[in-house]
Amino acid sequence: MNRNYDVIIAGTGVAGLYTALSLPSDMNILIVSKRELILCNSALAQGGIAAVYKPVDDNVQLHTNDTLIAGGFKNNPDSVNILVTKAADEIQQLLDIGVDFDRDENGELDRTLEGGHSRRRIFHHKDSTGFEVTSKLQQAVLARDNITVLDNTQLCRLKKSDKGFSADLLVKDEHLTFHSRFFVMATGGIGRIYDYTTNSAIATGDGIALAYEMGAQIKNLSYIQFHPTAFADHKTRECFLISESVRGEGAYLLNAKGERFMGDYDQRMELAPRDVVSHAIIMESRKQDSNEFYLDITYESADFVRNRFPMIYSNLMEHGIDMTKDRIPIYPCQHYLMGGINVNTNAETTIKGLYAVGECSHTGVHGNNRLASNSLLEALVFGHRAAQDITEKIDRESDFDDFEFDIPENAEHIPAGIRTEVRHIMQKSYFVIPNMQEAVNGFQRVSELKHMLETGNYIIDRDYVEARAITTCAYLILKEVI
Repeated sequence: MNRNYDVIIAGTGVAGLYTALSLPSDMNILIVSKRELILCNSALAQGGIAAVYKPVDDNVQLHTNDTLIAGGFKNNPDSVNILVTKAADEIQQLLDIGVDFDRDENGELDRTLEGGHSRRRIFHHKDSTGFEVTSKLQQAVLARDNITVLDNTQLCRLKKSDKGFSADLLVKDEHLTFHSRFFVMATGGIGRIYDYTTNSAIATGDGIALAYEMGAQIKNLSYIQFHPTAFADHKTRECFLISESVRGEGAYLLNAKGERFMGDYDQRMELAPRDVVSHAIIMESRKQDSNEFYLDITYESADFVRNRFPMIYSNLMEHGIDMTKDRIPIYPCQHYLMGGINVNTNAETTIKGLYAVGECSHTGVHGNNRLASNSLLEALVFGHRAAQDITEKIDRESDFDDFEFDIPENAEHIPAGIRTEVRHIMQKSYFVIPNMQEAVNGFQRVSELKHMLETGNYIIDRDYVEARAITTCAYLILKEVI
C-alpha cells in the first residue's frame, strides 16, 4: 500500500470531496473516511445551497446583507464577499458534475425561501439536497484514478515536519503511518458533544482537537447554532431535522396552546434567523411552563407537502405523524458549528501546509449564527480555494518524511462513560441560553477529564480519539464563555 501522497484529506463530506475534485488530476491524493463514505453531516443536509445564480430579482449585495444580519455582523467581510461572489461558479460546477437540482414546470431551476433570506435563492433537491450533492461528488471522486479512498479509517494522530505531515491512521485495526506534503482537515462538526444533535455519529470534533494539539489557532468555538425545529422525539441522540424550508414554505410555529407566538419576539415571525427562533422558543417555554412546540403546515395542499418534502414526510409517517394532517412536535437541539480551526481566505490554517474546510473550519463567513443554506456553499467555495492554493504552492519533487508513530505499550482502554458525562455537562451548561454557573462547574470537570486523557497510558483506538476530541472541544468552548 502506498503511504506517500501529495495531499491527504481527512473527511468525505462535501468539503473534502470537492477539495479533492478541485485538485489537478495528476496529483496523488488520499481521502480518509472515518466510517462509511455516505455517513457525514453533508449527507444529512436537507435545505439546499444558497446562491445568486442567473438571478431575476436578486443580487450578491442582498445575499451579503442577509448573511451579515444573520451573523450579527460578526462575520469576516472579506470571506463573505468571496462566498457570495463565487457561489454562481460553484452551482455551475455542481450542475456540470450532474447534481439534480429541482426544476419548475418550465424546466427552470427552482429556488426556495428559508429563514433569514430576503429572496428565494435556495437551490435544492426535494428535501435531501445534501445526500444528492454528496452522492454525485462521491461518484466523481471514485472515478478518478489519482484519488485513493480509505473508508472505516480513523485519523488518530498528526505530526508536522519541514517535509510535510505524518498521519497515524487506524486501518482495519492496524496503525499505519502515512505521509503527505499537504494536509486538509474536512472532519465536520462537534454535535456529538451534546446529548441531542442533528449531526451524524462521526461529528466528534476530531480534526479540531488534533489541529489544536498541533498548535493551530482555534477561534470562536463557542459559536454554536441550535436549530429551532428538530423533531421532538428525545429517544435517540441523533435528532431528525425538520428543515428550515418547511417554514420557508409557510409552516406556522405554535406553542402548547396551539398559538403562533413568534410575533411577540421578532417581526420576521417564523422566517427569523435560527438563533432568534431558538431563543424565542426557550423564552416561550418558560412563559408557558411547557416544552411542547409544533410546526403546522396542514393548511397547504397535501400533494404539495408530500412532493416538496418526501423524506421528512416519510420519516414522520414512521413515527405515526402525517404532516399533511398533523402538527409536527419540535424543539431546538444542537445543529451547527460556526467557529473552528481558524483559516485565511485560502482555507490555510496558522500551520503552514495545513488546511481546514467545511464545518471544522472558521472562515468567518457565518459570524455568530449561520444563515440557512450557506454551509454547503462555504464547503464548496473554500474547498475550491484550498485546492487552488495547494496547487500553486506544491513542490512535487520534495522528499517525504520517514517518521513512524510509536504504539503505546501496556496501555489500557479508557474508562467507560467519559463521552456521556461530557455530553450531559454541555447540555446543561451551554444550550441556547447558557447557564453560567453550570458552565463554570462543567469547565472544572472537563479540564480534569482532558488532563486524564492526555497523561494516561491508553490504547489509541476510536473510543480514545473521540473521547479526547469531545473533551478537548468542550474544554475550548467552556473556556471561551466563562
